[in-house]
Amino acid sequence: MPCTLLNLCEYDTQKLVKIKSVRLGSLKWTLNGVILMFICIMMLWNKEYQEYDLVVSSVTTKVKGVAKITIPDIGEVVWDVVDFSGPYQGRNSFFVATNVIVTKNQKQGNCPEVLPHGKLCRTDKDCEKGFSDQHSHGVQTGGCVKLDVLKKTCEVTAWCPIENKRNPRSALLASAENFTVMIKNNIRFPAFNYIRRNILPQMKGTDLKGCIYNRYKNPYCPIFRLGDIVSEAKENFSEMAVEGGVIGIQINWDCDLNHIFHSCLPKYSFRRLDEKESNRTLYPGLNFRSRERSLKCMGLDYIILCCHYFAGKFSIIQLIIYIGSTLSYYALTTVFLDWLIGTGCYSKEAKQNYTERKFEAVQDREECFLCVSFVDEDQLRVVKKSRKKRLQETKPLSLHQRRNDLASMKTQMSVLQCGQSRSEPLQNSQSGGLKVDENLPRSHSSRQSTDTPLLEMPQSGCPAWCQCGCCRPSDSLQEQLCCRSRKGRCITSSPLFSTLVVSRSVLETALFYVDPLAELREEAQLRHGAYTQFIRWRFGDSTPRDAVPVIPSCCIWRIRAEYPSPDGKYSGLRLYQAVPSQTDFNR
Repeated sequence: MPCTLLNLCEYDTQKLVKIKSVRLGSLKWTLNGVILMFICIMMLWNKEYQEYDLVVSSVTTKVKGVAKITIPDIGEVVWDVVDFSGPYQGRNSFFVATNVIVTKNQKQGNCPEVLPHGKLCRTDKDCEKGFSDQHSHGVQTGGCVKLDVLKKTCEVTAWCPIENKRNPRSALLASAENFTVMIKNNIRFPAFNYIRRNILPQMKGTDLKGCIYNRYKNPYCPIFRLGDIVSEAKENFSEMAVEGGVIGIQINWDCDLNHIFHSCLPKYSFRRLDEKESNRTLYPGLNFRSRERSLKCMGLDYIILCCHYFAGKFSIIQLIIYIGSTLSYYALTTVFLDWLIGTGCYSKEAKQNYTERKFEAVQDREECFLCVSFVDEDQLRVVKKSRKKRLQETKPLSLHQRRNDLASMKTQMSVLQCGQSRSEPLQNSQSGGLKVDENLPRSHSSRQSTDTPLLEMPQSGCPAWCQCGCCRPSDSLQEQLCCRSRKGRCITSSPLFSTLVVSRSVLETALFYVDPLAELREEAQLRHGAYTQFIRWRFGDSTPRDAVPVIPSCCIWRIRAEYPSPDGKYSGLRLYQAVPSQTDFNR
């Protein structure tokens, strides 16, 4: 019981429609081939078949170089790595001084503030004791002292004498471009237990002493010339050394740890990180002061960016996940072909036929579609139920070819042969007509006795919408339907109508064919069987879009004349079902 209530014992499948078309079939496999090729290329290019691991990394540097420079007010000075490296050391970075400003013999004391940071004054009253701001070099003492022969400024307690020199126009330590730096980068991938560094295993001590990094000749040497680093960043060392700057050194590891395609080598790239144009920033370059307070150093800060570590190894699980995630791409083929069929590339009939077979429409009680078959038209009409127009005058939503079911036709012929064997043979009159049924109304008898089309105007009492002259008035708009769309002969005058639809022996045989043990107790059974016979004859076993087939008024009254209701009451056309059965249409 729980399995039934929760639908756990049911399995639903998608409805598929197979279209036999050379064009669509060729296009389908072509698109599938293109998608498969794209998936394979992306899988190999991005190595989607691998699993990856996070890295543990460390970087150390060692700078070497000696330069002899001439500093104003000091003279010639030899600088080594201790002098030009300075205290400015950050994580994964190193600093090289390229320019200096010297202010000799600085010590703490009182001295006049320099302009423009100082305040011009005339007396001590113009200076505020203890005042300072972010632009001041010290704290005001409250005194007004001479700055030079013509000007006075407020006295401050600071490192005196206060620095009052502009940056030089050329770098004093321009020869620093020939300095070298060794970068040692150690990496480890814990998941794969793999350790590597940028000093490759095949390198020896003699190799390191003579190698300098070059992108084309020696791309794996860990020793770099500072000038080459700046050049690789597309900058000029002499210009950049005046005010200083920041250079980024990026180390990329792209490792494939599979045995067949094993590869794990570093790749270096360089770029400038600070603002290049001095006139576009208030504080260009990079500088700091030494501990002795006598030097202001400008230089280049090299930051090592180990931002891309990539190590992968083949994993069958990752491959299955990638294949599963890319299967949805094949839905693009279906979407494209459905769109192609829906455009003008195919005829209206082919597009409509495909749509009806692919999509199954279900109507509610308010919106119902009706199916109409005119004897003078080869196509079935699907119309929407209207509350204002007669069914005879309602414009069709779509037209459909009548399906010729050969199996159903063979069954009908068998029923006819069996029914005729039980009844008297039909006798034709001299004019070629059928024997007239005495129970038929006079109008039916007169029309069955001639083979000429009925072209005269409707008789008295025949509604204006009738085209065959045999319909009767009705208050329901859905029952105001004739068997013809234009003037002509009524379908009830057809010999097959009399034999297949209203013949008692044929109807009894058809009922026994469905239920061999059926008991015929009332005329309603035969009347309903006649309705079913007519629907199968004119509409087939199924209608387009699950539309409700409607029997014309002339046929309904012809059947009712043969098999009337004892009380003379009939329920008429029923439209209450979303997908009605073929025995619930007309009562």
